[in-house]
Amino acid sequence: MQPSPPTHQPDERGLITECPQCGRANRLAYERLGQPARCHDCQTELSSPVAPFEVEDAAAFKALTTRSKLPVLVDFWAPWCGPCKMVAPELVKVAQAGAGQWTVAKVNTEDLPELGAQFGIRSIPTMVLFQDGREVARQSGAMPAAAIQQFITTAR
Repeated sequence: MQPSPPTHQPDERGLITECPQCGRANRLAYERLGQPARCHDCQTELSSPVAPFEVEDAAAFKALTTRSKLPVLVDFWAPWCGPCKMVAPELVKVAQAGAGQWTVAKVNTEDLPELGAQFGIRSIPTMVLFQDGREVARQSGAMPAAAIQQFITTAR
């Protein structure tokens, strides 16, 4: 059985991840995403996000989307949405394929309705690509991983 990939939790300054070797919490600054990173204590190499991560507050969302050096694909979704559930495993594939090239974040519009309103989300799932602090493209509806990757690479 393979170990699960490290989780990344966004805050206002970066993505917090646990070192797989020593367990120390480390922060990967948004401005340095995509660059090599090491654990502060044991110097083990820390990976870029290889799975989608949940953004749980508006301040972390703003910091992530405005300061990340990597493009950020944001999936606006809700737990009751059937198509959202269908696209979730596809987003895992997209995050794995793009590790170090882009990140995949998820925003639950039930928990953060102000973000859904701010970005004019009218249907879910809606995927919005942010780069250099601005929205560069959006796509609504469930899609397979290959189509999502094409959407990202075409929009960048």
